[in-house]
Amino acid sequence: MALLSMQNISKTFPGVKALNQVNLDVQEGEIHAVVGENGAGKSTLMKVLSGVYPHGQYDGEIVYDGAPARFSGISDSERKGIIIIHQELALVPQLSIAENIFLGNECARKGMIDWRETNKRTEELLAKVGLVEAPTTKVDNIGVGKQQLVEIAKALSKDVKLLILDEPTAALQENDSRKLLDLMLELKAQGVTSIIISHKLNEVRYVADSVTVIRDGMTVSKLDARAGLSEDDIVRDMVGRDMTHRFPEHSRTPGDILMEVEGWNVWHPEHAERKVIKNASFNVRAGEVVGIAGLMGSGRTELAMSIFGRSYGRNISGSVKLKGQPVDVSSVDRAIDAGISYVTEDRKALGLVLDETIRFNTTLANLEGVSAGSILKRNEETKVAERYREALAIRTPSVFQKTVNLSGGNQQKVVLAKWLFTAPEVLILDEPTRGIDVGAKYEIYTIINDLAAQGKAVVMISSEMPELLGMCDRIYVMNEGALVGELNAADASQERIMSLIVNE
Repeated sequence: MALLSMQNISKTFPGVKALNQVNLDVQEGEIHAVVGENGAGKSTLMKVLSGVYPHGQYDGEIVYDGAPARFSGISDSERKGIIIIHQELALVPQLSIAENIFLGNECARKGMIDWRETNKRTEELLAKVGLVEAPTTKVDNIGVGKQQLVEIAKALSKDVKLLILDEPTAALQENDSRKLLDLMLELKAQGVTSIIISHKLNEVRYVADSVTVIRDGMTVSKLDARAGLSEDDIVRDMVGRDMTHRFPEHSRTPGDILMEVEGWNVWHPEHAERKVIKNASFNVRAGEVVGIAGLMGSGRTELAMSIFGRSYGRNISGSVKLKGQPVDVSSVDRAIDAGISYVTEDRKALGLVLDETIRFNTTLANLEGVSAGSILKRNEETKVAERYREALAIRTPSVFQKTVNLSGGNQQKVVLAKWLFTAPEVLILDEPTRGIDVGAKYEIYTIINDLAAQGKAVVMISSEMPELLGMCDRIYVMNEGALVGELNAADASQERIMSLIVNE
């Protein structure tokens, strides 16, 4: 029996038809995956379903639990048991777990919050999602994986019947991802129907009963995941072509050592007694892609940010050499001048000014390159942005488009353009393909290969081991702030990387 049927849903924004006659049917008690490239319309479809875009702002019909559904807002859909958990978590960090779970839905008597009842119900909900934290624990004191589980506990507090998860594992490392997926299967056994949006096709195959593929705002196919569905089947429908090789072919002959880091030590910026990076030493050659593997919290991002202008940490010691000569990386400006650039893992918060244009963001890190003295040359700025738009195949009608309106993959290309315009010798990429689809990933991989072919040195941090194995010439393994091993591409495997981590 179908719990949900979305029929011929169309949604138009000024100049863009985001959804065009999309159909989605979800059976009661199943886990249904919705997949597609960035910008395909997946999140827009879920916003239509949950009432973010209320009835009257879209065409088509929604039938839910056997009756027409015409939601005027999120509160309407939640009253029917439809709960959506967005990729950007909606928790308040400074409030406790209990306060977050019942925020707006407080356990109250005569206008006063009943904290005993609140904490009791919180403990029961946390037990259902496998958490043992105290209800009074502040949310910012638990990791991202546990915060996702708190979001699900919050959904369960609202008597969820249809749970929608938008990229729930995008920011999670492998162990936390598997726990969340297993919880979805447990909820399914308890009668909860789920919709999951994910770019991680191995996870889709692990949990989904059926898959709807959306491409360019239209329904392409509905696939039965229980009938031996392969990732290649999904990819073909997502991108409209076969992808025989997930990673582009490359043949590299690295040159001399371009950057060398020796004896790098970093202390926590707030906890003076905590050493975050411990005597790390590594190098990367011209024309080489070097990976840094490790679990979440191993110190990979802290290492990268501390090298890039001491953007993280305190009491930093050690040396950085470029082409054999010591360089000053004590500030971001000096690191850029030395020839080092860093693409952050958080493009939305730290990599882009989302409410500004592509042109603005592309030149932001090198305004001197489009200025005469203190005067910004707007025509030159436009030319530079257009050049990178074409070179990186940024899909946009104009460089005057605001970056907030771009898909994740195209936003990531704008971040790359910004740092490529600084003409770096060394480019540090922190989770460069996080939250983007397989088609956009391939394009990012091609850009990385092109940079290496130009003689640039690339340092690539990634939580996806297949990505490191498919792209890197060498891989350093990091654990608890220390580099614990180094593997050549020919010798590297997921098993060997994990062995270095767990046996250290």
